[in-house]
Amino acid sequence: MQKKSFLFFVCFLSLTQIFAQGQTIQFEKYTLPNGLKVILHEDHSAPVVAVTALYHVGSKNEDTARTGFAHFFEHLLFEGSENIKRGEFDKYVTNAGGVLNANTSQDRTFYYELLPSNQLDLGLWLESERMMHAKIEQVGVNTQREVVKEEKRMRMDNRPYGSFLTEMLKRVFKVHPYKWAPIGSMEHLNAAKLEEFIQFYKTYYVPNNCVLSIAGDFDKVALKQKIAAYFTAIPKGAAIVRPNIVEPPLGGEVRAIIEDNVQLEGVFQAYRAPKQGGEEYYAFNVLSTILSGGESSRMNKTLVDTKQLAAAAQSVPFFNEDGGVFIALALANAGVKATTLEISMDSVVSDLKTNLVGEREFQKVKNQITTELVASKGTMAGIAENLANFEVYFGDANLVNTELEKYNKVTREDVLKVAKKYLNKDNRVVLYYVPKAKAATK
Repeated sequence: MQKKSFLFFVCFLSLTQIFAQGQTIQFEKYTLPNGLKVILHEDHSAPVVAVTALYHVGSKNEDTARTGFAHFFEHLLFEGSENIKRGEFDKYVTNAGGVLNANTSQDRTFYYELLPSNQLDLGLWLESERMMHAKIEQVGVNTQREVVKEEKRMRMDNRPYGSFLTEMLKRVFKVHPYKWAPIGSMEHLNAAKLEEFIQFYKTYYVPNNCVLSIAGDFDKVALKQKIAAYFTAIPKGAAIVRPNIVEPPLGGEVRAIIEDNVQLEGVFQAYRAPKQGGEEYYAFNVLSTILSGGESSRMNKTLVDTKQLAAAAQSVPFFNEDGGVFIALALANAGVKATTLEISMDSVVSDLKTNLVGEREFQKVKNQITTELVASKGTMAGIAENLANFEVYFGDANLVNTELEKYNKVTREDVLKVAKKYLNKDNRVVLYYVPKAKAATK
């Protein structure tokens, strides 16, 4: 543990100093003949390297009768390969003094290993094995089904308000695959046959659907030769067919009451929001931060500090590839009704739609966003992930250097414009979370 902690400390300290000086992240991007995109950032400020693989597949790519596949594969592809025994994938990394993990969204699945730089070859080998030789076997499928079920029980079924994302998405979206959460359906996973999992792997876990992004302490010339050796022989997959669904307008406010094992009533409001990448995206991000980006945000100051109606207030923005959702939520203090809480939430939103943000508050939020952007690039893993994300979703990896300019161009008038356009009742879903015993009185 001391070795890992030191690894992260050295990496973070060095990179924080670099970004504080405003230095540009230098990188090289190229594509192998099999379609694998490669992005390399050579940085000798710390003896670490991040090997990451972003597959452009998420829950939106799933069959409506087989939801949860993308998230399931996040787990399944740690099971092993033709050359890695079951249960040993993690051990290779931890025994080398590194860490690894993965995550799944509606648009992507992302894997990474953070390793001492003298273990770079290990990361390359592991990711090439995952891409070319992963073992999709019944024993692994059965094991990971139980792992996913337990994750769902912990994060959703047995956690107060844990179902809010699932409950929201199925009401916010009518036709787009965004209408289900990445965790998907346990019934669908149980019903799936082994050959269906194999086909999903062959379809999406191919080099032409992946960005291999590596940042850290390496020699770029030597690394390019190693990447060619590990990945060039992997066959290119068929062209990926992606959803091409236009979501119709919500067509009016949608409301529902959710009975849950909770003590405090809660109000969850979800507004349709811009997709990531456009000019509205940056203005809406500023708006989101103004409303509920930290303790000094409007929602928190009004609902929690001043009126003391809420025990907590925050937002959960999802800026996805095809369309966004902005979820504002507040959990009521004891004795406060959800109806009272919603009225106050709406008053905060109404003010943002009616009046320009003050210059002092606007600059404070801009400073906050700048700090967050720097922090997101404060580790080698963060740099590698940012480079991959910008390449896949924006088609411009160099946004890792220029994204701040996008935010600096946002004006107070832009914020008012997107607030008026999106924060409307006919563009939202409202859920009341109430204790089960109280649901009948609503």
